[in-house]
Amino acid sequence: MLVKNCNMIDDFIHFLNGSPTAWHAVENIRRCLLNNSFQELSEEDLWDLQPGGSYFVTKNGSTICAFILPQNLPKKIRLIASHTDSPGFKLKPHPELRKGGAILLGLEVYGSPLLSSWLNRDLGIGGRVIFLSKEQGIKEAVISLDRYPVIIPQLAVHLDREVNDKGLLLNKQDHFNALASMESAFKEKGSYLEYLLSAIDQFDRLLAHDLFLYPLERARCIGYNDTFISGYRIDSLASVHAAITAFLENKKALPDEIKMVVFWDNEEVGSNTAQGVSSPFFNQLLERIIHQFKGTREDFFVMLNRSTCISVDLAHALHPNYTDKHDAKHQPILGEGIVLKSNAQQRYATSAKSSLPIQKMAALKQLPLQYFASRNDIPCGTTIGPLQATISGMSTVDIGCSQLSMHSSRELMAAQDHIDMCNLLSGILNE
Repeated sequence: MLVKNCNMIDDFIHFLNGSPTAWHAVENIRRCLLNNSFQELSEEDLWDLQPGGSYFVTKNGSTICAFILPQNLPKKIRLIASHTDSPGFKLKPHPELRKGGAILLGLEVYGSPLLSSWLNRDLGIGGRVIFLSKEQGIKEAVISLDRYPVIIPQLAVHLDREVNDKGLLLNKQDHFNALASMESAFKEKGSYLEYLLSAIDQFDRLLAHDLFLYPLERARCIGYNDTFISGYRIDSLASVHAAITAFLENKKALPDEIKMVVFWDNEEVGSNTAQGVSSPFFNQLLERIIHQFKGTREDFFVMLNRSTCISVDLAHALHPNYTDKHDAKHQPILGEGIVLKSNAQQRYATSAKSSLPIQKMAALKQLPLQYFASRNDIPCGTTIGPLQATISGMSTVDIGCSQLSMHSSRELMAAQDHIDMCNLLSGILNE
């Protein structure tokens, strides 16, 4: 298989490497939108929207929604949705521990990471910090600290003799403290974390933080002819990148339809936050748009019920070493096309009717389409799709690219699948 459009893959890998946390991803998208003449809005201000205008708004710095308004009162929305967060480890509010001659950083598990994949890796610290500046003002910054990597070392096989036969047993409280330094080597006074943060311009004292660990190994293409992409946070930055790429390729305003993308935080922990899909953020935003067009409450409800949401997340590829983990008739293969996901328990939002726009566009673009339904004895995960449908009432379909090593610190997908997803979503947004 020859991978086409290498520039698109290079851009995706650059986005992956520059987005170790949700805050980095949103900031990168924000800059891209500004460079494409989108106007930034604030939830706290009154809005003055113009027909045909291009806008975006962020929430908590980790959720972002961008939209292109029509020329007339909107009758429907073409929405693509995904999420910015990934499973991993978050620093506790007071993380520093000292024992055994070492300085450690205490961690909380965020979401459902594949725990063993985080062991024995060089890890940076990234996310958002709020601090008191030397000028005594409160400032906020999105940071990445990689000068002094930390590590979560695994117990030696000599001290865990049965690990290779009975498997690795890990206690999330006791075994996931990151080793930062030897106590004897750190000669500075005060907090180790504050010492690291002192590299920030004007930093005086840490007030609060949302800091995560991230692997320092960079994303890259691997395999024969660079057919695979390997890296952290492919789930679901692959979906985010495909959506924003398609969105910016189709910036022309439509007569009476809104083009929109929304990328939510906190999907991996249930979405019940102010910046998660279960929040009122989305519906409030749409009501404000309708208000700008002098529309009524009735216009708002009509628009929602005519609209379509494409929920894009990753899907489980058939693992060649574990083929029995898939239903025999629903085995997505890496590199064989976009996956249409369905589940009788409504863990995915796809219905026979909501799947039609995807089937139609895949046929029009001559893109391969695969189908996934889990085994009855292996429950599937879920996406923002069912929640997006619940809060808005919009017809919603769940699709994605297939991947291996989902929720690992090093995930894997096929490059051609990503290109196909970009092309499919571009078709959805094209007039």
